[in-house]
Amino acid sequence: MLQPGERITNHLPAEAVLTAKHVSKTVAGPGGELTILDCVDLEISAGEVVAITGPSGSGKSTLLGILAGLDLPSEGAVQLLGHALVGSDEDERAAIRAGKVGFVFQSFQLLPSFTALENVMLPMELAGLPNTRQQAQDILQRIGLMDRAAHYPAQLSGGEQQRVALARAFAVKPRILFADEPTGNLDGATGARVVQQMFDLRDELGTTLVLVTHDAQLASRCDKRYEMISGRLMAA
Repeated sequence: MLQPGERITNHLPAEAVLTAKHVSKTVAGPGGELTILDCVDLEISAGEVVAITGPSGSGKSTLLGILAGLDLPSEGAVQLLGHALVGSDEDERAAIRAGKVGFVFQSFQLLPSFTALENVMLPMELAGLPNTRQQAQDILQRIGLMDRAAHYPAQLSGGEQQRVALARAFAVKPRILFADEPTGNLDGATGARVVQQMFDLRDELGTTLVLVTHDAQLASRCDKRYEMISGRLMAA
C-alpha cells in the first residue's frame, strides 16, 4: 500500500544482455589440470559499463573471450543478447555477434593493407549495411581522424591506431562492446583521449561496455567493477 506522499514508479529491471552462470575453464598443464576460471557468475544489463580488473594471469582475458563467444568454458553457461553460446558452434556464435558486438584490443588488430577508412568500413560491409563509406567517414570525423582516413596503420601513431580500432568497433552501432586493455599500449594523455571518445560513443549509442583493464582511472568511471583473483570474480 502506498504511504502518504509516496509516488507510483514504473521502473522495470534493465534487460540483461550478458549472463554467465557457474563458468569454469580448465586446461591441461605439465603438472596436471590447471584451473583458469573457477565458477564465475556475472550479469550485465543493457547500457552498463563494467570493468574487470586484476593481476596478469588471473583469467581476465580468458573470461572476456568466453563472454564474447570467442572461446567456450569447460563448464557453465553463457547467454549473449539472449542467445546461448555454450552448445553453439563457431559459425553460430559468429552469427550471434554479427552487427551487434564490437571489439577493441590492446594490440589494435587493424588490417595492415587497409586504410583507416577501409578498416572502419569492413565490419559494416560484413554486416551488409548500406552507405558504408559515408558512415565510416562520419565516425572518423566524430573522433577527429578524417584527415588520416587514407593512411595505413603503419603510417599512424599508436593512439591514432587505437582510435581507428574504436571507430571500427562502434561502426555497426553494437549493442555490446568488449575491450581488452584498450589503453594498455598508450601513454596517459592518449589513453585518456581514447577513453573519453569510447564513453562519448557509448553515451550516443547506448552501447554496453565490458572492459578488461589495469587502468585504475578507467575502472573508476565504470558503473560496476569486478576483480579477478586466481580465477574467481569478486565485486571490487
